[in-house]
Amino acid sequence: MNIKIWAIAALAITFLTAPVRAQEKELIFYGVQMEELEYRQGDTSQNLLVWDGDAFVGTDEIKLRWLGKGEYDTDGEVLETMENRLVLQKPISTFFDFKAGVRLDSPEGTDRWFGVVGVTGLAPQWIEIDADLFVSETGDASARLDAEYELLITNRLVLTPSAEIDVAFSEDREIGIAPGLNSVEVGLRLSYDVLDRAISPYIGVVYERKFGRTADFAREEGEDTSAWFGVIGTRLVF
Repeated sequence: MNIKIWAIAALAITFLTAPVRAQEKELIFYGVQMEELEYRQGDTSQNLLVWDGDAFVGTDEIKLRWLGKGEYDTDGEVLETMENRLVLQKPISTFFDFKAGVRLDSPEGTDRWFGVVGVTGLAPQWIEIDADLFVSETGDASARLDAEYELLITNRLVLTPSAEIDVAFSEDREIGIAPGLNSVEVGLRLSYDVLDRAISPYIGVVYERKFGRTADFAREEGEDTSAWFGVIGTRLVF
């Protein structure tokens, strides 16, 4: 990996760990969840298996967290994208945590390492927010904003609108990224909580679109730049 990534990760992790003081009998927590585990059928005849989950272990003061997501094209039997992040996370306010670490993208083409810093938590109106800044091994910077809101229709029936926005600040032609707004994904899922809310099957719709020169790069590779998907899946919490 490029030394810039290690420098970013080292500085951020130093910040995260320096204030932590050992306490007697401090409780260790752990958990695993799949926020999305779903099958998508697209209007362009593309069918995907999609996952987005995380696992953590740690205390109230600091946690080690793995976050992973990906897409598998069931028709072409191709792993289109796979992203793994390993971060340390600690509270910086009542509702927000700071996180820092590394990310590895291993799609069908060129792999990329990134340094990661970001925040995660609850914004006003109980909107769940994840905001991250990435710097790749080639020195290219990008950012992502994830937002999600759970609207309780009943105690178990939940309507969840979501949005993911990716922007870049420089070009990385090898992975088809150009400066500016790269892509947007918006979704709407209706879930029902069962088994003490450990399993929540859902149905929904997702819309994806690429923009600008990033869309031009996708067209050159013969890829679609926008698509609607019908979705069926489940959330899992352990």
